[in-house]
Amino acid sequence: SPLAETLLPESEAHNHDNQTASMSSPSPSYQNQNNSTINTNTDNDEDENQNKPLPWGKIAVGIILLAVIIFVIVDSFTTKYVTNVFRIFLEWVETNLVAGVFAFIGVYFVATVAFIPGSILTLGIGFVLGKSAGLGPGVALASLSVFAGAYLGATASFLLGRYLLRDWVARNLLQKYPTIQALDEAFKQQGFRIFVLLRLSPIVPFNAINYIGGVTSIKLAHYALSLLFILPGTVLYCFIGATAGSLTESESAASGPVAIVSIVVGLLFGLLAVFAISYYAKREFNKIIAEQEEEGSIVDEGSDEEQPQQQGEDLI
Repeated sequence: SPLAETLLPESEAHNHDNQTASMSSPSPSYQNQNNSTINTNTDNDEDENQNKPLPWGKIAVGIILLAVIIFVIVDSFTTKYVTNVFRIFLEWVETNLVAGVFAFIGVYFVATVAFIPGSILTLGIGFVLGKSAGLGPGVALASLSVFAGAYLGATASFLLGRYLLRDWVARNLLQKYPTIQALDEAFKQQGFRIFVLLRLSPIVPFNAINYIGGVTSIKLAHYALSLLFILPGTVLYCFIGATAGSLTESESAASGPVAIVSIVVGLLFGLLAVFAISYYAKREFNKIIAEQEEEGSIVDEGSDEEQPQQQGEDLI
């Protein structure tokens, strides 16, 4: 202290300063020990990373899935082999109804995982079952078949996106939908509600949102429950296909202008109902986005206001 320096002689003050400096600064041996410890830890981490085997099984499955998805996308614009195969398959289902329904569920499962659009299959199974079983039973059986295959395929896509293809989904799919990426925090609190709205409104394609859901913070149970809300669109598509199939089969279809008018009116009401649900879902989804933007702006303003206070506290 200044008082000690004035009272002590000059030599004693100098010795006092040296002792204080030696006590405050760590010894070279202590620094070397710390540096050697840090180097040893980093070397151990590098050795563990080098010795860790690569997940060749996951890599192989991921490459196969990506190859199938790329083939389907290219084929849909060029040769359309997949579409022709679906037509042949639906003809076989018509002649083998019981086995065909179970086979259809498996095919729809694979199509969902492989990014194959399911609209052709949904309309096709509705047409086939409406023609063979009649309009009412055909719609019910087709809807259950489509829902079972879509539910299983969507769940598998979700798990693949979360555990196997997470990096690929984040780089290639999530970047195309920045709105979903911005709502990641909201998924923790309102994940079920948001995915219900996404199922009711075609904001994001069905196959894409299945994989994207895997990289969000939504729980698997909430995701699985939200899949129940694909039923309105599923029933509508099956009804359209079954209507066409029922009208082409004179024995099982109710002929006459009254029956045709009733079918057309039912179809129009079904379309209006689905469009109304989709409009409401999209409006609620936009409200969630607006709420998130407001919360983000409030947080930003609050953080800007808190910075001077924190700086003042540090100065005090």
